[in-house]
Amino acid sequence: MPSEAQPLAGAVIAFDLDGTLVDSAPDLVATLNHILAEEGIAPLPFDQGRSLIGHGARRLLQRGFEAQGLDVAPEALEVLWLRFIDHYKLHSADLTRPFPGVPESLEALRAAGARLAVCTNKLTRLSTPILEALDLARHFDAVIGADLAPAPKPDPRHLQLAIQAAGGDIRRAVMVGDAGTDAGAAQAAGIPLVLVSFGYTEVPARDLGPDRLIDHFDDLLPACLELLLRR
Repeated sequence: MPSEAQPLAGAVIAFDLDGTLVDSAPDLVATLNHILAEEGIAPLPFDQGRSLIGHGARRLLQRGFEAQGLDVAPEALEVLWLRFIDHYKLHSADLTRPFPGVPESLEALRAAGARLAVCTNKLTRLSTPILEALDLARHFDAVIGADLAPAPKPDPRHLQLAIQAAGGDIRRAVMVGDAGTDAGAAQAAGIPLVLVSFGYTEVPARDLGPDRLIDHFDDLLPACLELLLRR
């Protein structure tokens, strides 16, 4: 039961990874440009590459080639994806960093009694090493990538599994994300949704129907407390 000392006892806060907890764009764009260079294609400027992130590595590759006026056949895309993964897993934390306030916010949530989960469409085997390299893994009770879920977000079963794996209950949980896949999963699962305003999304976060929109992780703990109290 929650107490004054631990008001979030029994609650699970589930987080997206890329664009929510960590700014992974520098390493993702660098890997995309590495693949383009291997194919003899000019690299993309960082800001243009960043704007293509948000739908997984295959889609990032496809959009990267399209941005250079090139189409990729499905069988060729699969080979490129495997090369992308091989390179990225060696360089996934070279430049990736937590967004400001993330470590402190995770500490505060844990101190308030919350259990924490990562619910990401990234492969689990790529997600966990990033969390470990950035000294964030110790905060999480579960890390559930798309490969461990029945279907990836926005399918609510992905989020439901992450909450269960962290030892929680769907009736006392909050989803924290940055994009439409997070919003879709939370809304389909019927749990409160917090979106960050600084992530990777084609549709502005404010237009995705969050219960709370935050500009900094300093605002996350009070937002979670308010949303869970309402439930």
